Amino acid sequence: MLYFIRHGETAKNKQLLLQGRSDTPLNEAGIRQSRDAGIYFADHHIRFDLVWSSPLTRAVETARLAAGGDVPILTDDRLLEMDYGPYEGSSLLDPAPEVIHFFKDFVHNPAPEGMESLPSVVQRLGCFLEDIRDSLPENGNVLISTHAIALKGALEYLTPDAGGYFWSKNIANCAIYRSDLVDGGFLVPEELRNEN
Repeated sequence: MLYFIRHGETAKNKQLLLQGRSDTPLNEAGIRQSRDAGIYFADHHIRFDLVWSSPLTRAVETARLAAGGDVPILTDDRLLEMDYGPYEGSSLLDPAPEVIHFFKDFVHNPAPEGMESLPSVVQRLGCFLEDIRDSLPENGNVLISTHAIALKGALEYLTPDAGGYFWSKNIANCAIYRSDLVDGGFLVPEELRNEN
């Protein structure tokens, strides 16, 4: 079984800043959220054989706290957050006009110049999932710790008829989704938990 988790809260999340590739640690709330995710997994008797994470601190910390135990954590750059380019660190309370235009309709309005495109996010998350497909432990559980837009890209990839549905969906810190591999193909993911 494949489980996906968005990292816990950081100071930049709290300040409503686009943090993208910035390497910021979890704040106190993020640590609590990650531990709560670990309690959720324990309460549902979910133990992990392997953990994949974005290399950014907030995702690795979330993976460590949520997975518990001595589970090995592997990192992969394809699990990084969307590259916001020149908009990195900008406020969501007062975004640039071109960012507002993009946010109004993610499906039809392209990302502003210098920002990674949403099809690129889907492609790199899809490549990651396809590359690990054959190495997933049979009858085991794998946790993938990543970021909001990256997770949305994975969900879009795993849901063939999503048509951009996930781009506008709120995915809270430490939201959890699950998919499985059946007859060599990934199942459409299921939302298990999506609250702070």
